[in-house]
Formats: sequence, C-alpha cells, structure tokens
Amino acid sequence: MPKYMLVLRGTDESVAKMMDTPFEEMLETMGRFNDELIKAGVLVAAEGLDDPNEGVVVDFSGETPVVTDGPYGETKELFGGFYVLDVATKEEAVEWAKRIPAMTGSKCEIRRVPSIDEFPQDNKWVIKERAWRERTGQL
Repeated sequence: MPKYMLVLRGTDESVAKMMDTPFEEMLETMGRFNDELIKAGVLVAAEGLDDPNEGVVVDFSGETPVVTDGPYGETKELFGGFYVLDVATKEEAVEWAKRIPAMTGSKCEIRRVPSIDEFPQDNKWVIKERAWRERTGQL
C-alpha cells in the first residue's frame, strides 16, 4: 500500500493554545488518536518536534550553506510534527487527517511517500539503498 505523510502545521495562536493545554491532557488526546491508528494497522511513524527556537536553519541560498539559530521568520513555514500512514488511497489519508485532534487554526499537509520500487532499479544508488532497507528489515 502507498504511504502518506501527514505534516502538522500550526499558527502562533494554535501553538499558544497547545502550550496552554495541560501536558497530561494533550498526551491523553493524542494517545487515543494514535491508538486508533495502531489498531487500524495504518501507523508507520509519528513524531512531534521540539520547540523551533531550539532548532537551527541551514540556508542553501548562497554558494556555501549558512547556519543560523532558531526558527524561520514566519510560523507558516514551520511544522510541529508528522505521521506516516500506510493506507490504500489519498482519500483514506485525508479521512485520517480529518480526525487528528489538532488545535483550531492548525493545518495538515498530506503528501504521498514514493516507494523505492518507483525508482530505476538499475541505478547503483537505488540498488545500495534497497540492500540497506533489506538488511534493516524495511523491505
């Protein structure tokens, strides 16, 4: 089945509301949703991300990469976490995304994750990656 990544995006307002939510309450709400995904057999991965102020940005707009502390200037460019689901169709991914217990104002971008089988199988880098995936139990 195809995989889809659900990228969770917040606004300043939705992130502030999330920060005001008691941590145990947030864990309970997200835990129930994650349990639904697990029981349905569609969850591949799910992770939240740390505070963007703790991150760094590597900018490739010049000849050499420039590293700066902190997040991008605009919140709309940040994402706070992701899910990877193994579902039959984009429509099924959309249905799961609509059930995410997200804060008002948040958004979820859905993107298909291409399979290694979609790349040229005679390419030396694809061959190496396939061997690695087989060794690590991913295929």
